[in-house]
Amino acid sequence: MNILSAKHKLIGTALLSVFIYGTLEASEISPIDRYENSEIEKAEGYVVEDENGVVWRSSPDLGNHCWRTGYWDKSLAVIEGCDGYEKVVEAEPEPVPAPPPPEKLTFSADALFDFDSDVLKPNGKVALDEFVRGLEGINYDVIVAVGHADRIGNPDYNQKLSVRRAESVKSYLVSRGVEGGRIFTDGKGETQPVTGDTCQGKGGKALKECLRPDRRVEVEVAGTR
Repeated sequence: MNILSAKHKLIGTALLSVFIYGTLEASEISPIDRYENSEIEKAEGYVVEDENGVVWRSSPDLGNHCWRTGYWDKSLAVIEGCDGYEKVVEAEPEPVPAPPPPEKLTFSADALFDFDSDVLKPNGKVALDEFVRGLEGINYDVIVAVGHADRIGNPDYNQKLSVRRAESVKSYLVSRGVEGGRIFTDGKGETQPVTGDTCQGKGGKALKECLRPDRRVEVEVAGTR
């Protein structure tokens, strides 16, 4: 071997060594180092393999596990499909409760008025005062007062009497501070009895007493507490 040939061989060997060393050095840069030195928008806590942030995984025969960075902890287990991830099940919204039915009170007309009268008695005013106190805390839209009469007497007269009694209730409620524009009145006369046939065959005072439930004023409040 001449000197020139030996020199070329020596240079070639040196270049090969540099190439091999450089290759080994590059292969020793782990995916974690490449991940942590990159500018990729990545899934924090996991090593990604491309600019789309896809997480590196081990081969299927090794469990297909996600590669973690050196600072991974359970708080960073946010990638679905990676070990440690727990899917948060969103609680179903609570059903909206149905609005309560309107409150409906029935006052005996005999408790509010004398027989065949639409003038409120003192005890009737006390009963309506209690009703007004019960309105506290209720967000109501309307109050409906409906008067009823028994079947004694002329139907047309009983109709008018039932309306006058409902109007008397409204007037008193307004005097106690209830907004008049929210109170509606109606009269049903003797058309909606609640006694049915229970008073058949009675007369005089016995009939009057038996028909007491038919003489009434119903006050209905539509609103919520």
